[in-house]
Amino acid sequence: MEGAPTEGDLPDRARVVVIGGGVIGTSTAYHLARRGWSDVVLLEQGQLSCGTTWHAAGLLGQLRATESGTRLVQYSARLYGELEAETGLATGLKRCGGVTVARTPERMVQLRRTAATADAYDLECHLLTPAQARDRYPILEIGDLLGALWLPGDCTVNPVDVTASLARGARMRGVHIAERTRVTDIVTSAGRVTGVVTDRGAIEAEVVVNCAGQWAKEVGLLCGVDVPLHSAEHFYVVTEAIAGVHSDLPILRDPDGYTYVKEEVGGLVVGGFEPKAKPWVAPDALPSPFEFQLLEEDWDHFSVLMESAVHRIPVLQQTGLKKLFNGPESFTPDNQFILGEAPALGGFFVGAGFNSVGIASGGGAGRALADWIVEGEPVSDLTAVDIRRFAPFNANNRWLRDRVGEVLGLHYAVPWPNRELATARPFRRSPLHHLLAAKGAVFGSKMGWERPNVFAPTGQEPRLDYTWDRPDWLAWSAAEQTATRERVAVFDETSFGKLLVVGRDAEAVLQRLCTADVAVEAGRAVYTGMLNERAGYEADVTVTRLTADRYLLVTSAASPVRDAAWIERHLRGGEHVSVVDVSSALAVLGVMGPGSRELLGRLGSTDLSDDAFPFSTSREIALGYATVRATRITYVGELGWELYVPPEFAIGVYEDLLGAGSDLGLVDAGYYAINSLRLDKGYRAFGSDLTPDSTPLEAGLRFTCKLATAIDFVGRPALEAAVAAGPRRRLASFGLRDPDAMLWGGELVLHDGAPAGQVSSAAWSATCGAAVGLAYVWRGDRGPVRAEDLASGTWEVMAGDRVMPMDLRLGALYDPTSVRVRG
Repeated sequence: MEGAPTEGDLPDRARVVVIGGGVIGTSTAYHLARRGWSDVVLLEQGQLSCGTTWHAAGLLGQLRATESGTRLVQYSARLYGELEAETGLATGLKRCGGVTVARTPERMVQLRRTAATADAYDLECHLLTPAQARDRYPILEIGDLLGALWLPGDCTVNPVDVTASLARGARMRGVHIAERTRVTDIVTSAGRVTGVVTDRGAIEAEVVVNCAGQWAKEVGLLCGVDVPLHSAEHFYVVTEAIAGVHSDLPILRDPDGYTYVKEEVGGLVVGGFEPKAKPWVAPDALPSPFEFQLLEEDWDHFSVLMESAVHRIPVLQQTGLKKLFNGPESFTPDNQFILGEAPALGGFFVGAGFNSVGIASGGGAGRALADWIVEGEPVSDLTAVDIRRFAPFNANNRWLRDRVGEVLGLHYAVPWPNRELATARPFRRSPLHHLLAAKGAVFGSKMGWERPNVFAPTGQEPRLDYTWDRPDWLAWSAAEQTATRERVAVFDETSFGKLLVVGRDAEAVLQRLCTADVAVEAGRAVYTGMLNERAGYEADVTVTRLTADRYLLVTSAASPVRDAAWIERHLRGGEHVSVVDVSSALAVLGVMGPGSRELLGRLGSTDLSDDAFPFSTSREIALGYATVRATRITYVGELGWELYVPPEFAIGVYEDLLGAGSDLGLVDAGYYAINSLRLDKGYRAFGSDLTPDSTPLEAGLRFTCKLATAIDFVGRPALEAAVAAGPRRRLASFGLRDPDAMLWGGELVLHDGAPAGQVSSAAWSATCGAAVGLAYVWRGDRGPVRAEDLASGTWEVMAGDRVMPMDLRLGALYDPTSVRVRG
């Protein structure tokens, strides 16, 4: 193109430097240029696509677990189909569709749930019989199959061609691409990135984007940014030509056999995700250069995949094999990729750790990252992949190595909604961990914290079983729920995220960020959200004023890094505020239930009556020998207090509670009970019910917003516009009529038989005697949702192959006037 930059000398400055010339780096550069940011330099230490991209399988399965993830991949497919017309370079895109088969009843339920999710996202999808699956894939063995799923929009591409086309598109818009240029240092000043140093010279930059693939962790360490990923070996084999295999043969996935298959030049590519993977070398031991290289063949390790593939496609027994590919790919601790601005360094962005979905996600992820850079915040819900979900302790290489061996295999494992990862645990432990383990706690993990999900009764093995139906542990959780409602329970909630916001301007900053009025007297707790400019939720927190210039923010276990970064990014010049993560400095015990006042009163002299200690009061009290902060608040819908306890006093406080509460029927209870109890009351949770794409108006939380005042806050203009237009969807509580049905979240909601919503959270409630939850619902014409719409017609929920009636309401299912909370 006339005037396009050459690949000669490096410029000495650029607005943005992108590190890495694979599909993610070139996509990010391309989309920045499309947004008008053409002063971009892309640096690649070798040649474009020479790292992981070149040996990727090139599959684009469009349906993902979340709507935002699905939209990313859908956009990738559209983009790859359009690039040739723009750049003149084809991407090799084939819309061949995809067939996923089920060998087991559990997998078949998953496929039915997947088909329902596709309906919720308006994505074409069809369930097939085994015979229909063979019609689409003639060489398929179907004798042991129960059914299949057909996604006609699934595609394949050539990864190297995609990368080349994106790179040409970027160059055509003014991006400078420099190969054979290695970054040796990243320059920072006053908490922001200011440039990079390469083996060919230095470049000043306002923004640096780390898309260095499996080298991203080491690149991040050049400027003190943790990028938790680790490489694992990924295998596939390419066969000779096979009679009957044509270019439009669909992608085949046999997840019960861990394998995928795609057509290539009349033969097949057969790969998969074995249950126990082979981690490669640690990130600090990666070889360099490592360009267009593979690892040693390991036929013994590959045999579990090959044997499964031969079983599913018998003709492979007589088919020659051209080559076994063993290429390293980077994986993250939770099997989700990493995107976004580093919390500790302004202007430094990361797009890495794609867990074998880099080609499918590349177009959408590159656009999302470019939008974030240009707009200053994400423009869609990226919570699941946001770099701020990790903390520095997640970057330990030994921990990562032990974890990724499990993570790779999860690609094709049944996606149980309550699955807990088993490796690299225990990790973070509360002071009570050993005591709770001895009492039969079944631990889950959140942000590394070991926390009790449920307690096994004496004589029962403390373990989780995975099922789509009612699990064995449900009776244990139901007993804990009943005890909380009728007597009193103690919950170890140490995993709560806890932030101190301190400084002269703490009130002003929080008033600007919070939806609720936090200019309250010391000793008051306020429930509030923090919104983005689109009025979507960035945080859901309780803010307690401690003194004139000190606030304590309590957030979900997963969110302290995210929330601290959000506050810090919104500080203005001259404002005196510090944000300190004190999550590990305070243990938390929740004492909940109608007997909680009596129990706490036995351990101290503080007047806990409603007049003396009303709801949302927070103050330090003496409890036994300890001094703790007691906040009268609840997430279970009963009278109760959260006790914030210095860790060295936590065991003593816990033992005192047990001793004083034995005749009150005090029990230990876990997070499964909390989830059921909070859904009885319609209490929302960030990440499921509240996301960056959902507003307080849609979520039924307008009452938490200071719209009746003149106080401005981030997101207020967009929220006021939404109020004027009316909500296009609404979050409603629901209960099922069938007491035996089990819901987990994500199920499709039907109104008069047509898709009209999706369950955001669900659990079985001992209080209601059936499954309950929250669901976003919408009208068929996508007009404003009114209260009367929820009372009209027939509302149902689809769970697997069952369609069940549900009762919707905007208020709480249990104690809607909160008499119980007031005690």
